[in-house]
Amino acid sequence: MRDFKSLSEREILALAISLEEEDERVYADLAEGLRENFPASAKVFEGMRAEESGHRHRLLELYRQKFGEHIPLIRRQDVKGFVQRQAVWLVQPLNVEKIRHQVSAMEVETRRFYECAARRATDVGIRQLLDDLAQVERAHSKRAQALERQFLGGGQKEREEEAQRRLFLLQIVQPGLAGLMDGSVSTLAPIFAAAFATTSTHAAFAVGLAASVGAGISMGFAEALSDDGNLTGRGHPWLRGGVCGLMTALGGIGHTLPFLIGNFQLAITVAILVVLAELSTISWVRHRYMDTPAISAAVQVLLGGALVFAAGVLIGKS
Repeated sequence: MRDFKSLSEREILALAISLEEEDERVYADLAEGLRENFPASAKVFEGMRAEESGHRHRLLELYRQKFGEHIPLIRRQDVKGFVQRQAVWLVQPLNVEKIRHQVSAMEVETRRFYECAARRATDVGIRQLLDDLAQVERAHSKRAQALERQFLGGGQKEREEEAQRRLFLLQIVQPGLAGLMDGSVSTLAPIFAAAFATTSTHAAFAVGLAASVGAGISMGFAEALSDDGNLTGRGHPWLRGGVCGLMTALGGIGHTLPFLIGNFQLAITVAILVVLAELSTISWVRHRYMDTPAISAAVQVLLGGALVFAAGVLIGKS
């Protein structure tokens, strides 16, 4: 992945064109998916699609004037700092309220991109267009509210506060949850393999502590290097990485601490109960904050944890 700061003005414009094209297609897919059951909401997203199309045409015209006909293929996944979006066709059935929350987050992220891009541009024409588009995106939520009033009537909730909350969940809660889940699951195999191989609580505790700290350091560096925070506003990468690493380490240490108990059978029993509590908590957090269905969250987390646990036990007893 490229760092945003390393992009040239030509590459920034190419990325902006790609983003507008992607957003236009997202809005088109949403409008099409809602047309049969929610025709009024479909009109809202069709109006937003038309706006994104206008932005793309302005960017294409300026790019053609500055750099010619060829546009390099630069996508959001090629540049650090963008939130990964779930494809519309994967979100079935469509939930109108959740879709509006997702769209609000898209608007905030796009505005931040144009603001950062405008600050980096040195060409007057490019900077003016990028700044204009930032201003348009800043007012985009008002445009969306106008469309909602036109097609849905009044009484809609304020979008900006919800958009900020959604971004917080995607950019802060999700990395922290990923760290907690990684620490809780990835350390199961080495801890219980060591426990059953040695029947020594001290050995199991030492292996668990080492695995937890190692996983925390690894996840912390991975998170810190994945996004410098310039586009998403997620904060300093090393602070974010430290939080992710700490949650990872805590996830492993939780079921390591029972091995401080001298009695092996009692330590194993308590550790297993702690593991079940950890996995249940992670399932609840995924359901509560990440919009994952309760049954799906439980199956994903508990099944994954059970498989890793079984692998550790089998290896330890072999």
